[in-house]
Amino acid sequence: MKRFGILLALLFVAPNWCASQEKKSAPAAVVAVKAGRILDVRSGSYLADQTIWIEGDRIKAVGKTAEIAKQLPPGTKMIDLSGATVLPGLIDCHTHLTYSPYLLGPVGFHVSYPREALYGARHARLTLEAGFTTVRNVGAGGYSDIALRDAIRAGDVPGPRVLASGPALSITGGHGDENFLAPQYNYSGEGVADGVDAVIAKTRQNIKFGADLIKFMATGGVLSEGDVPAQAQYSLEEMKAIVETAHGLGRKVAAHAHGAGGIKLAVLAGVDSIEHGSYINDEDIQLMKEHGTYLVPTVYLGDWLMENYPSLGMTPNMIEKAKMVLPIARENIARAFKGGVKVAFGTDAAVYPHGLNAREFAVMVKLGLAPLESIRAATVNAADLLGWADRVGTLEPGKFADLIAVDGDPLADVRTLETVRFVMKGGEVVKNQ
Repeated sequence: MKRFGILLALLFVAPNWCASQEKKSAPAAVVAVKAGRILDVRSGSYLADQTIWIEGDRIKAVGKTAEIAKQLPPGTKMIDLSGATVLPGLIDCHTHLTYSPYLLGPVGFHVSYPREALYGARHARLTLEAGFTTVRNVGAGGYSDIALRDAIRAGDVPGPRVLASGPALSITGGHGDENFLAPQYNYSGEGVADGVDAVIAKTRQNIKFGADLIKFMATGGVLSEGDVPAQAQYSLEEMKAIVETAHGLGRKVAAHAHGAGGIKLAVLAGVDSIEHGSYINDEDIQLMKEHGTYLVPTVYLGDWLMENYPSLGMTPNMIEKAKMVLPIARENIARAFKGGVKVAFGTDAAVYPHGLNAREFAVMVKLGLAPLESIRAATVNAADLLGWADRVGTLEPGKFADLIAVDGDPLADVRTLETVRFVMKGGEVVKNQ
């Protein structure tokens, strides 16, 4: 009875105590960032002599330094970037933070899901320091990307904002399954689901365990054993079931798709983005434009992979596929750029070392995008694809205070984005050189 009385007293006291603590919480920190110039990614113009007024993790105002200075409260922390070019924090729509290029092939079976999550913590920091303040993680084992996302949100580890998919859906024996083990092990990848009922259940399961979006393998892939990149994996009915289930539960859908036929089926099924698009043809391009489907091209990886594959754990089948698909992909992606598809920036980081994400820009420009278009792909376009246009992608009042600074002019040489000198995420400086 005595314990019951103490517990009852605590129940009455606790709400009042919590309320008093909330009242005493410190006001949001105020920061002013003086920029030499800001790239307005919408218009493509530079705004000179600007100051970004930040309260807490959000932007309060952006304007001429002299005007903003009159309004800043006493005690504002000043950050001088007057010699730099300032841009919104970059967004990568296709990462695998918990994976590494050095774990390709059968060697990956030696890595546990907890170990993958710890790899992810390291890779998340490298990605953030490279200037990518938001990423979409499209595939991870054991929901390790969801655990990583939550750890970053809680402040346990540094990293970008993460939208995580959990395990990607795949057919038995397809890209996304594990085809290295002998039959007696009776093992399938955790995202494997065959048939309409099964893909609906797997989609719901991923969402149950915290997925922000759904990823499925519409075709075979390159860095997997035995499947064919040009061939479709799921039927139109299965793809529609995935998309309708995900959209009905408020999640977007990304489709890994190399082959033209698989791209067509995925677009008709209503996916939000096509990842890779290696064999994209004119019919696919037209369909994507009609449906408003984004292309996430992931083109730089071919350079690094072809230079380094002898030291990786790739099987002969994987190497053969890479040599066949990657050159073709560049020709077709260039055609898609020229054809006017909507493009969102994505890298497939993990096929090459994390932190090199910005090398994607130069290859996109080489394949036909203007530097500004490539930057828009990693800011306003990417934010739109993620459904976060109200939070990230531009430096505007009300959005997260995510920004980077570089030397020089990225519109003249997009490679300047490969050397980011300053990174701020949510009003906190995470890198300052």
